[in-house]
Amino acid sequence: MFAVRRDGPVFLDKTELLWAGSRHNPAVLGIAGPSLRLRTETVVASDQVRVLGVTMTSDLSLAKHVGNVCATCFYWLRQLRRVRRSLDAESAATLVHAFVASRVDYCNAILAGEFKSTIDKLQRVMNAAARVLSDTRKYDRGLTNLLHDELHWLDVPERVQYKLCSTVHRCLQHKAPQYMKDCCIHTSDIARRQQAFLLMSDALE
Repeated sequence: MFAVRRDGPVFLDKTELLWAGSRHNPAVLGIAGPSLRLRTETVVASDQVRVLGVTMTSDLSLAKHVGNVCATCFYWLRQLRRVRRSLDAESAATLVHAFVASRVDYCNAILAGEFKSTIDKLQRVMNAAARVLSDTRKYDRGLTNLLHDELHWLDVPERVQYKLCSTVHRCLQHKAPQYMKDCCIHTSDIARRQQAFLLMSDALE
């Protein structure tokens, strides 16, 4: 995974190389993979790369990315907890959204189909954020009521599903970039294409 300027020199500080594949074949993954020669420069393979704020590892796992997000969110929650009693409810909600919820929701569509153990880490972040807003402690009761009835928050799996649905809707309404619309095809169109292919095959026979 790398980028090269054709009209100029290669900037190694902006160029990263990641060999990706199955974790069952570690001999060719990460730093064990071969280096890449670009003109007079050599790019060494990495165990992980950061693309648009998302950390990808050589086994294409998102556990590292989720771990980074959780660590950053819990840091900000600790800071907000210290000043919570000096904030009104609206200000606290604004800060939680800016520093925590926005990070959980950023690029979360890539988490579709991810292991439950990974998703649960992000859910713990949202649970802690709700505790900060309500100024309650970890083992106080009523968390579900707080999340769903008072704050009207979706759980993390539903937040991922909502992001996917809204993205597909934008594609179907021609409000998304062309490269995304090209990946979104009506199932009815697929059925018609399959039927046309079968009819063509019968005609050729």
